[in-house]
Amino acid sequence: MPAQVTPPVEPMLAKVAAAIPDGDGWAYEPKWDGFRAIAFRDEGTVFLQSRDLKPLDRYFPEVHDALVRGLPDGCVVDGEIVIATPSGLDFDALQMRLHPAASRVERLARETPASFVAFDLLAEAGDDLRSAPTSTRRARLERLAATFVPPLHLTPHTHEHATAVDWLARFEGAGLDGVIARRLDAPYSAGARTMIKIKHVRTADCVVAGFRWHKAGPGELVGSLLLGLFDEAGTLQHVGVTSAFTMAVRRQLAADLAPLRVGALDDHPWRHWATAASGSSRMPGASSRWSAGKDLSWEPLRPERVCEVAYDHLQGDRFRHAATFRRWRPDKPPAACRYDQLEVTTPYELARVFTARGR
Repeated sequence: MPAQVTPPVEPMLAKVAAAIPDGDGWAYEPKWDGFRAIAFRDEGTVFLQSRDLKPLDRYFPEVHDALVRGLPDGCVVDGEIVIATPSGLDFDALQMRLHPAASRVERLARETPASFVAFDLLAEAGDDLRSAPTSTRRARLERLAATFVPPLHLTPHTHEHATAVDWLARFEGAGLDGVIARRLDAPYSAGARTMIKIKHVRTADCVVAGFRWHKAGPGELVGSLLLGLFDEAGTLQHVGVTSAFTMAVRRQLAADLAPLRVGALDDHPWRHWATAASGSSRMPGASSRWSAGKDLSWEPLRPERVCEVAYDHLQGDRFRHAATFRRWRPDKPPAACRYDQLEVTTPYELARVFTARGR
C-alpha cells in the first residue's frame, strides 16, 4: 500500500525548559545528539530526509540499507542518526560523513558506522498517524520496532518523572544531550515546537581573546566573542563563542573592547591563526563546509578580560553549542580560566541506554 505521508515533512520540534515538567499526561525520552532524520519507506526503498528537508541517504548508506531491511512499505519513522563509540556518541565523526566524495563516505561507513534511533511514527501501512496522539503513535512504533536489529534502535520511553530525572543525570555520560518531554495526547505537529527539551546547563569563566563583527554593522557592531580556556600546558585554547546580544549591547561592546585591540596581535596566543591555512579546524577565522561561506574573519583582543558564560556540554575540548553570556568577571584573572574548572561527566555505557526501559 503506498504511503500517504510523502516528503518533505517538517519535523516536530521542541522548545527549551529549565526543568522536566511533572504531572499526569507526560512521556519522556532521552535527547539524542545526532542528525535528525525522517525515514520514508515505500516501494522497496527508503528516502532519508534531514531536519532542513534535504536528502541524507548518500552520506549514510549503511543506515539507508538497514532501514530498507528493517521497515515495511508505507512506513514513515522520525528519529536520529548517531554514531556510537565505546566512549559514547561521537558528533565529530558524524559531521565527517557530510563529505562530497563517495569513496570517503564509503570508507567512513565501514570505519565508523552510524545507527538510527527511532522515536516517532508518522505513518504505518499507508495510514497517516500524524493526527493520532503520542500514546497511539508510540504503541504502534513499539510493535514495529520489535523486530529491529542494530543499527536500528528504539529510543527508551517512560511516563515516570523520577525515571526521566535519573536519565538526565546518568545518560549524559554516554554523550546524550538531555531529556525530551511530550504530552501523551498531542498529535505530531510538523514544524511546531510542541515538545519540551531539558538540557544540562553549566557555567564557566572564559578569557575573551577576540571577536567577530556583526554582519549588520562591520566596524560598529560586535557579532560574537571568541572564548578561551587554558589547558594543562598553559596554552590558551579556543573553546567556542558567545553571541546572543541586543543591537545596543553589540554597539557598546565595540566601544568597550576598542582599547584591547591596540597591539593585540603582538603577543597573542592565537597569532599563528592570522596566517594559518584556511582548512585548520582550530582557527576561529577559518572557513569550512560547515560555515557555508560565512565570513568568519576575527579581530584579536589582548586576552585580559574574563566573562562568565552558560554552556550545556563539551564536545572534545570545545563547547558543543554557542555559550550564553552571563556577566563580566572583573574579579577573575585570565590565568584562572582553566579546563579544570569544568564539571567532569561520569562515563555511562551507551549500550545500557539503548536497552533502558521505563514503565
